[in-house]
Amino acid sequence: MKHIFQKGSNPEAPLLLLLHGTGGTETDLLPLSEMVSPGSSVLSVRGNVLENGMPRYFRRLAEGVFDEEDLIFRTKELYDFLESASGKYDFDRDRVVALGYSNGANIAASLLFHYEGALQGAILHHPMVPRRGIALPSLSDIPVFIAAGKNDPICPAEETDELNQLLQQAGATVEVQWENYGHQLTRSEVDAAGLWFQKNFL
Repeated sequence: MKHIFQKGSNPEAPLLLLLHGTGGTETDLLPLSEMVSPGSSVLSVRGNVLENGMPRYFRRLAEGVFDEEDLIFRTKELYDFLESASGKYDFDRDRVVALGYSNGANIAASLLFHYEGALQGAILHHPMVPRRGIALPSLSDIPVFIAAGKNDPICPAEETDELNQLLQQAGATVEVQWENYGHQLTRSEVDAAGLWFQKNFL
């Protein structure tokens, strides 16, 4: 998978796995990593799927309708890539926190839904529920930060509430930051994610 790895200055900080939104690239969220945890090593990965020329992490059938078969396949692809990258770049595979926006937040949530121990924690900006009707692995002691827009046309508030409930039922500790905006990233939600990260990991 096309990616950028940057070695951090703080060996005690978890690695940040950066996962962009639809149409983004592996450079998009680098400024966010500086705001959330400037000392962390960073692994920023580009999605392997193209939708009308725009990179994504998995296919969808329509707006808000995921191709579940492809989602499962691509989630495993990313999981396997993390395994190999940890050997190549010598980072602690057990200390990886995802930071994803939109489609990137969805694939990060899918890692949590499918693989126990895939992530030490996750920052999910405007995520949706990746799959329904499946048993989640144990997420006890896994902190998750969700940023959501009260007026998000792509990800309605009910979607956020459902994801929060599913993660908590699996044992995760979830903090939700509501913004009075739509689907866009806001500075206030990134600042809140930084405070959450410091509280949980530094």
